[in-house]
Amino acid sequence: MTAVPADCALYTTCIASEFVKQLFDCNVAGNAQSISPPLTIDVPTMLACQHLAQVLANAYPNPIQLDLDMIRYNEALHKRSTRMVATHEDSLLEKFPHGPERLLEKPSVILDSASRIILWYLPDAISPWIQAEMEDATIGMGSLLMKSMTSGLDTQWRTFPGNFHVSDRCQLTPGCINLAPCWFMQGQEPHGLPPANGFTPEVSAALKGKGGPEIIISMQHAALLASAALRVMHPKLYWASVATQIKLARWAVEHGLSDMSTCLQFWASVFNCAAVICNRQCPLHRDPSSTPEGFDVMSSVGHYCNGLMTLSNLGIQLQYNSGAMVGCSGHFVRHGVTYTGNCIVWAWFIRDSLQNFVGTPQPSYTTYMGVD
Repeated sequence: MTAVPADCALYTTCIASEFVKQLFDCNVAGNAQSISPPLTIDVPTMLACQHLAQVLANAYPNPIQLDLDMIRYNEALHKRSTRMVATHEDSLLEKFPHGPERLLEKPSVILDSASRIILWYLPDAISPWIQAEMEDATIGMGSLLMKSMTSGLDTQWRTFPGNFHVSDRCQLTPGCINLAPCWFMQGQEPHGLPPANGFTPEVSAALKGKGGPEIIISMQHAALLASAALRVMHPKLYWASVATQIKLARWAVEHGLSDMSTCLQFWASVFNCAAVICNRQCPLHRDPSSTPEGFDVMSSVGHYCNGLMTLSNLGIQLQYNSGAMVGCSGHFVRHGVTYTGNCIVWAWFIRDSLQNFVGTPQPSYTTYMGVD
């Protein structure tokens, strides 16, 4: 276990994450043993952790095993593609056909043919007060969201105006921004070991300046919850990510990067990046920067209905209501989201380039019930 400095927000996150893991283990085992909550977390956060642990425990006894091998499937993917090319997807479906289409509404875990976990589906995992915090924080990012949209071609779909719609709640601003206390700028991510005199990480543009720490603090409870979910979903990735965050913080101090050090000190997530997305209809796509073995966590809140997440290469749709949390590799799962109303998605993800930069080994796939 990696020791986290007590003056970092990540310290409280790790304590809460262990609490969630202990509750999950007891619930899955049917053990009525009472787990005492840590004294370092407040009562609302403790209750939110208890609720999350229960939803995770409800999902675990509901495995859905597919006739699909994750390793062989990933070998067939073009690593840097955004997976929006129809012909390529058609050829993948021919090689890896899925079963009958199905809609999931209850907490579930989706497995491949070797019991590797593809996805966790956790409807209603986010406590209402954290949902409200997420909406308020997104409102506070309005000026950044407004600047995020491009006038480019629809091939730049993540910030293409045609994929967004104006909110009927006047305070919400449509847009999509990436937030990271430390990352490589686009086009500067090293592949393989970074050269000695190559690019180095920096604070993402949206967090630079005096307003960065305020934004990060507004995200801390949601960051804690997503991290606690990862502690159960993918323990090896969780601990690798904790180690990476600590190493990055030390690197920032050693190089006199005070703004980065401050951002990392307040950053409460084991994920090193987050995307805040407001009122975007999300076409089917893959996220090439995610690793096939890793997990991203997508959390959705807002005032909307008919929310649906489509997992086209799995033949599965998820009821995607406010408060839902989905954990999977965005590289492996081709996904898209539709809804009616005002929807905010916070997607937490891990840049493997940062793990590589500080020498953290890449974790392997996570498996169901410890199957090797």
